[in-house]
Amino acid sequence: MEPQYTDLNTPCYFYDMDLLRETLGSISSHASPNGYKVHYALKANSNDRLLRTISQAGFGADCVSGNEIQKALETGFAPADIVFAGVGKADWEIDLALNHDIGFFNCESLPEIEVIAERAALKNKKTRIALRINPEIDAKTHYYITTGIEENKFGINREDLPRVLQTCRELDAVELKGLHVHIGSQITDMDVFKSLCIRVNELQEYFRREHIVIEHINVGGGLGINYEEPQDGPIPDFDSYFKTFREFLHLEPWQQLHFELGRAVTGQCGKLITRVLYVKDGIHTRFAVVDAGMTELIRPALYHAYHKITSPTSQRPEKKYDVVGPICESSDYFGKAIDLPELSRGDVLVIHTAGAYGEVMRSFYNLRDHLKFYYSDDMSRKHKI
Repeated sequence: MEPQYTDLNTPCYFYDMDLLRETLGSISSHASPNGYKVHYALKANSNDRLLRTISQAGFGADCVSGNEIQKALETGFAPADIVFAGVGKADWEIDLALNHDIGFFNCESLPEIEVIAERAALKNKKTRIALRINPEIDAKTHYYITTGIEENKFGINREDLPRVLQTCRELDAVELKGLHVHIGSQITDMDVFKSLCIRVNELQEYFRREHIVIEHINVGGGLGINYEEPQDGPIPDFDSYFKTFREFLHLEPWQQLHFELGRAVTGQCGKLITRVLYVKDGIHTRFAVVDAGMTELIRPALYHAYHKITSPTSQRPEKKYDVVGPICESSDYFGKAIDLPELSRGDVLVIHTAGAYGEVMRSFYNLRDHLKFYYSDDMSRKHKI
């Protein structure tokens, strides 16, 4: 039975740490026997408590900024298990990564490779890089979270590969050790990952013809989660996910396969808890105005994303509501025409599956207050930052 959450100061994020640990255990049980290395994508959620739990479980870190690298180091991730991706790495971020001898730079353009080589040479270092190549596969997901087609800003297009490889041969300060691909996020169709495997196999053949030995294959992440009925699938189907790569991706004995999972790790363990401030009757619409807004969870406003909403404090007959926040924007809503028990001022609402791209994307627009955080295994303490 769902907790009532009535003692929490809202709006707040509530994290189910037991579910997080179960999820990490499921990933490890399917990945470790195959020798796969999983890097957690900090961009999904960089909450300190969650990061320490993930690092203690033996995961690596996938970072897309210098501050994420610093956060990963502070929360226990080993430098050698950190990979640094992103299309716009600043000099200071590159220097930070070089100073800590991180595992890999996932490189997305020729100019970036040249700058990394220049910064490494200044430090008399030789650093490992992986080329992020656009596999030109449609992830069949939202346009904003599709990253593997040539129209995206991410990655190196295959027609540019000869020039990139020639430059890598000429630069003494970089060592080409890996191939990196990532096609998008919230992918639930395993056939998409099968297509990715086939494309990576083709890229592997290309590298063989070029007499380049690639020791590490990084297939990114992207595994989706169940937003519609989170209680029916709190832990994603990692068995089918890893099995797809085991069956269709052809690895050499010396190659290691890497993954960068984010949403699938933390998505279901987090909930946004909010209270009804007012119930407002419009001409055709009944509004439930709550104390959380797009400043706490921007996904519905940004992607028109669906999050299941429940009310553990009301047992009354259902009515339809538009659940909206207090921010001065018409896009500030969490759901429209949602069936909920009849609501009144003070009722608690739970916005589910908010553990990824929720807290981490919060803002202080409208000079909103700082968020509060609660954890299921430490309810006696209130964490406020």
